[in-house]
Amino acid sequence: MNSYPMIIQGGMGAGVSSWRLARAVSQLGQLGVVSGTALDAILARRLQDGDPGGHMRRGLDNFPFPKMAERIWQAYYIPGGKPKLASYKTLPMHTVIGLRELRELSIVANFVEVFLAREGHGNPVGINYLEKIQLPLLPCVYGAMLAGVDYVLVGAGVPLKIPGVLDQFTSHESAMYPLDLADAQEGGKGTISFAPRDYMECDLPPLRRPKFLAIIASNTLATTLVKKANGCVDGFIVEGSTAGGHNAPPRGKLQLSPSGEPVYGERDIVDLTKLLALNLPFWLAGGYASPEKLREALAAGAAGIQVGTAFAFCAESSLCDDYKHALLNLAVSGQARVITDPIASPTNFPFKVALLEGTLSDPDVYSARPRICDLGFLREAYRTADGSIDFRCPAEPVSIYVSKGGKLEDTQGRKCLCNALVANIGLPQVRNGKHIEKGLVTSGDGLAEISRFLPANASAYCAADVLSHLLNG
Repeated sequence: MNSYPMIIQGGMGAGVSSWRLARAVSQLGQLGVVSGTALDAILARRLQDGDPGGHMRRGLDNFPFPKMAERIWQAYYIPGGKPKLASYKTLPMHTVIGLRELRELSIVANFVEVFLAREGHGNPVGINYLEKIQLPLLPCVYGAMLAGVDYVLVGAGVPLKIPGVLDQFTSHESAMYPLDLADAQEGGKGTISFAPRDYMECDLPPLRRPKFLAIIASNTLATTLVKKANGCVDGFIVEGSTAGGHNAPPRGKLQLSPSGEPVYGERDIVDLTKLLALNLPFWLAGGYASPEKLREALAAGAAGIQVGTAFAFCAESSLCDDYKHALLNLAVSGQARVITDPIASPTNFPFKVALLEGTLSDPDVYSARPRICDLGFLREAYRTADGSIDFRCPAEPVSIYVSKGGKLEDTQGRKCLCNALVANIGLPQVRNGKHIEKGLVTSGDGLAEISRFLPANASAYCAADVLSHLLNG
């Protein structure tokens, strides 16, 4: 009997698919997925806001290493929350060696998010990571596994070494991960390492290995993963170019439409017949949020579908209410618009952007924001003239980026996704007591059709409404 979920709720943004959303979906028998992006910063800011509801404290109380949990609590918790216009504490950025305090925060934050998503039911929960964010990846995965995560989903890169990491962490053994270096020659990668036993306060039994699902956009990547991954690949999520967040670049030479968006063609369509030949389950994503498309996916041999945008705007998602309601209203009135911006993301991957006044999609808001890079999750690593590894981001101040060997033309139109995505969930940094970071909402092309999930005479909907519509039509 097939034990796989028919519907996977996508891991979205930084904290949009939070523990609340993932738990709601998993409780209803499908796969809820938390986003693993920037969870260290998110936990630190939730604690500085006074931990409304006491949920972070509850997660910390269940963490297996109480001294580490207490260090996190003492470092960041502010009773009653910080003043509204006070700044959040600036965290140090991740490095190759890894500061212990930041690695501890990453372990704990991923544990707490998965623990809360799994609380109160016995159904599977997943976590989603961007392979592009490599520096904190190992402690993050270990923290999620400590909480018993059932699925690890990884996209935005080539995650050949993730299966081996999962295997090593089941027995709390050390793991290594290759670090991509900009402009490096073949074999010129760096290396990140993480030893769980350096952080354990007591012996623990072996951990359960989660299933690994690779997020792909080509048959070539699927075949490469099956043949060359350093461990078991358990399945694939096939994301088309209409999905939200980062999209795979078009294959071949980049061509832009008259509106400036990347043009995708036949080469960018995954051949499902070839995918079926790999004998692994797969889910189709990007434009599949309807009962008709679900049936189409199943008829094509898929185990089911992954749905993101429909869940991003439901009541349980952590997208801030102002953005959620404004875009839902635009969708209802037929005015919602999503573009694929080829240059917004520092990663060089095309990035889906929902156009909304008051966010960084507004040219006036973008031009008024000082170029600041103080979270640094999407920085790229490069080797300096003396052979050491440093980091740069095309969204940081132009002079600094160029001084690090970056090209001036690569800075044009780049947006600070790190600060914007955290602002999307109501945790914006405040600067000088007055400047509040603005968000940049990502969404799939399905935004225009999310009104289908609204119950009659309602102005909002919940995760159960999405699942009911998809499963029952």
